[in-house]
Amino acid sequence: MSTLFYRNASLEDLDRIVDIYNSTVHTRMVTADTEPVTPESRLHWFHEHNPKTRPLWIVEDENNDMVGWVSFQSFYGRPAYAATAEISLYLDPKHRGKGIGKKILHHIIDQAKTLGINTLLGFIFSHNDPSMKLFKTMGFEEWATLPNIALLDGVERSLKILGKRVN
Repeated sequence: MSTLFYRNASLEDLDRIVDIYNSTVHTRMVTADTEPVTPESRLHWFHEHNPKTRPLWIVEDENNDMVGWVSFQSFYGRPAYAATAEISLYLDPKHRGKGIGKKILHHIIDQAKTLGINTLLGFIFSHNDPSMKLFKTMGFEEWATLPNIALLDGVERSLKILGKRVN
């Protein structure tokens, strides 16, 4: 895939966003949700985004097919953290493992300053080797470990906070 296109999500995209998200629930690698979510349950989350500082991007290929999506969310909800954002990147199952995540993460890093962001954070389960490798390859560093804070199918899992300064 040579070219990726980014656009702000519309409410009409929410069903597909949720489908892609739900494709990860059963893996117990990406999300702490243990059951699929509904578009209705994600409405508040959807409306928390705004194109100028906390966008929700749809990533499409040259055929206008949705490859995945990217969410920028405020960290901790306090004014002093306004230049810090947590990013989430989800790919359609048929596009995983092809280097697309690296292209998208590169774009996120390049665009962060235009969104008023100086620091990017990724919250990644420590057993999610593909995501850990991707973020570290792109210059993210481990800033914190929250040991055994998630219980997934009876197994305690740790969460890593990876960070990157982009200024």
